[in-house]
Amino acid sequence: MNKTELKAVLIAQKREIEGIFKDNIIDREILESSRKYMDSDMIKVVTGIRRCGKSVFSFQLLKGRDFAYANFDDERLSGIRAEDLNDVLEVLHEIYGNFKCLFLDEMQNIEKWELFVNRCRRQGYNILLTGSNAKMLSKELAAHLTGRYIELELYPFSFREFLRYFGMKYSEEDFYLPEKIGEIKKRLGEYVERGGFPEVLRYGEIRARYLTDLYSAIIGKDIITRYNIRHSKILKDMAAYLISNYGSFMSYNKLKNIFNIKSVHTIENYVSYIEESYLIFQLFPFSFKVKEQLISPKKIYAIDTGMINAVSSKTFDNKSRLIENIVFMELKRLGKEIFYYKSKQQEEVDFVLKEGLKAKQLIQVCYSLDDEHTKKREIKALLKASEELKCKNLLVITWDYEGEEKIEKNKIIYKPLWKWLLE
Repeated sequence: MNKTELKAVLIAQKREIEGIFKDNIIDREILESSRKYMDSDMIKVVTGIRRCGKSVFSFQLLKGRDFAYANFDDERLSGIRAEDLNDVLEVLHEIYGNFKCLFLDEMQNIEKWELFVNRCRRQGYNILLTGSNAKMLSKELAAHLTGRYIELELYPFSFREFLRYFGMKYSEEDFYLPEKIGEIKKRLGEYVERGGFPEVLRYGEIRARYLTDLYSAIIGKDIITRYNIRHSKILKDMAAYLISNYGSFMSYNKLKNIFNIKSVHTIENYVSYIEESYLIFQLFPFSFKVKEQLISPKKIYAIDTGMINAVSSKTFDNKSRLIENIVFMELKRLGKEIFYYKSKQQEEVDFVLKEGLKAKQLIQVCYSLDDEHTKKREIKALLKASEELKCKNLLVITWDYEGEEKIEKNKIIYKPLWKWLLE
């Protein structure tokens, strides 16, 4: 690409971002804690799934600073190579004048990009990157920038951000007002259905189409094309299977048999690629033995309930698993160290929060405990895990039940999902 063509594209990109704050933009929850890194000479790397708001978040971080911007997820820049990046820098100075902050969007699309970024850092530029593949970014940065970058991970909207997007304010006093609780629960139902991708909230009735198109783009561009997958149909089917079976157990051998693939190594690679694109997450069992964690089945969770509802091949409505997925993603946002647990009798606890070498909290998630058999099963597993892991901090999250119960020497707290998410 010659410099004239390059300049035209970068000018067009500059015009596109000038109107970005005319839309309904809210401050993300990690914004304030992330700003403290902006004066550091470390490279700032914002990672997350496509369309979760990384670019807008980055512009918020750069607000009030002189910066230049280049988006390498633009098809007009698809021919750019590493040796052309000096031309990009030159043209950016021609467009923006003198600047020290350099915002490079979806930089991982350029092979050997990290060498250019490292050189720019040495020249004194304050660099902010975004990318839709955390492991690829961290692998390449670690090879050339050990200790010289910080990763800021962004997810789709939390429920708190979802409420702020719609202008809904609340305080702790509101938690005692029936009309306010009803309004919050109504919005929570919408959140479970729509999910938290920012642009989905603007699209009303076409949101399912938006999410399926986004899903297809992630599968096609971020996985099949990037990793040159030959058996693309198998990978597509596997991704759909994993998202449809969110909250369920997965083993590589099981997938090997389902998809009739001879090599477990291929299965491991495919699952890893799907996870690196942020579509799914694997949850490991709580164990003090590393080998046991590695060989035991993993639980699968999806990035977003809206994505689940748009993509899943399941036709039944499983409210308990949907809110379990929401709890998992909230724990991820909070940066908790999360595991699941199975007792010696194979009774399951949904989440174990670990601090140091100890289990800090045990969490069960269930839509309703009205059924006595369901309640007995959930509580029995919780008490058994409490005994085996020596953890007395026991929580059950339901849709709307609140209270506490003492069973022998144990106290179990019951909390509605909406309140837990807003605390």
